[in-house]
Amino acid sequence: MLLQIRKVSLLLRRAKHSKSHWSQVQKKQFARDRALENFDDFYGQVYGNRWKSIRVALLSEHKYMALVNQFGDCERTVAELEADGAINLREIYAAKKRSLSGTFEERASGDKIFKMDQRIEAFAENRERQEMERLYKEDVPEVGIREEVGAMEEGAVDFKKSLSKTLQDDKEMDFQRIIDPDFGTSALHEFIPATKLKGMEDYVPESDHYKYYSNSADFPVTIEMENSFEIPQNLDIYTYERGNCSDFRPPRNCSTGVLSHFLLDGASILPALALDVQPGDRVLDACAAPGGKSLLLLQTLRPGTLVCNDVQESRVNRIRKLMGSYLYDFSENWKQKRCFITHGDARNLTEYDMYDRILVDVPCTTDRHSVMENDNNIFKSSRVKERLRLPELQAGLLANCLRLLRPGGSLVYSTCSLSPVQNDGVVHMALSNVFNDTGMTVTVRHQIRV
Repeated sequence: MLLQIRKVSLLLRRAKHSKSHWSQVQKKQFARDRALENFDDFYGQVYGNRWKSIRVALLSEHKYMALVNQFGDCERTVAELEADGAINLREIYAAKKRSLSGTFEERASGDKIFKMDQRIEAFAENRERQEMERLYKEDVPEVGIREEVGAMEEGAVDFKKSLSKTLQDDKEMDFQRIIDPDFGTSALHEFIPATKLKGMEDYVPESDHYKYYSNSADFPVTIEMENSFEIPQNLDIYTYERGNCSDFRPPRNCSTGVLSHFLLDGASILPALALDVQPGDRVLDACAAPGGKSLLLLQTLRPGTLVCNDVQESRVNRIRKLMGSYLYDFSENWKQKRCFITHGDARNLTEYDMYDRILVDVPCTTDRHSVMENDNNIFKSSRVKERLRLPELQAGLLANCLRLLRPGGSLVYSTCSLSPVQNDGVVHMALSNVFNDTGMTVTVRHQIRV
């Protein structure tokens, strides 16, 4: 009996690991990796030897504090927190103040500021030079964009060259790959390798971000030394001793139907306390969400009126939910009476000369979040333009909020960033713009020690 030979087809297929395999995950650069790389580059040059300690702190666990809710069972809550080993922040501050013997001397910080200015200038120049080297090849003469497009129209581009050869020759991005919007759609018909394509209207050089930092004084400003810092007597904030990052017990429901305490990052209490709200003040929290600082201001029982504003509806809803969880009579006695929750862009508010105190906690790079989490990270490749234009947004918010202040009022500008560009640079730019537009002059209060 003869066996019938069947035809066998052999299909070769290269096995690949899935995207979740450790070998693929290791190769991928996440947003938090880009953030840390950026900080090592920028902050390492700005802060010098101090950056190593700052870096360790950024990568360490959060240090939370517990704000006792005055509208709940506050005495019971205080007793429970103290039984857990927590210490009232007021006692820590008083002990620190006594150790300094009540003397506050102005520190000689002028030289440090001058050195920081020099470091930022050098870093910005170096970043700009790197970008120019990346855009212009060394062996290509510097020519204008219009001349490049003109050369393309005259046949300077070899259309007979194969695609693989073209991509090999043009690995680095040059101005042949940037489309000037002034030329309309005609330039789109030219052959351009599709590996890197950017429209000039969307292209923001990273070096431009650091140019927002300026140390030139082109407007009058008075600087006063401030040595007073007060924690209101009816405000109970608890924390653990230095180096102890123990977790607090979760908030419980009180007999009044609200939560017992609110947990917030330790640094978040400083802007609200620095605002130094006085009884009856009309207060604006321009970028209020998620609402922790606004809640702290209400717990002082000092604001006559508090306006909590934010630009996103979802974040505004978070403020409403938070207030309802901690103020038992929020709907009856607070909502739209003493506490107004508004939805809008603080750059467009027009209640000029209306507020005694304004807190401007602007959107920023949120350094600790950026090096710890990938979700909602501003260092994502899709958010480069948003990140580089942050100082422009911050300066717009600060400049308009300055116009909302009554004469003699106070404003606190705060960020969650170590960047001098987003702090000193933005303040300088906003003060300059306000003076040029309105002639307004301000006094900067320098807190000597806290």
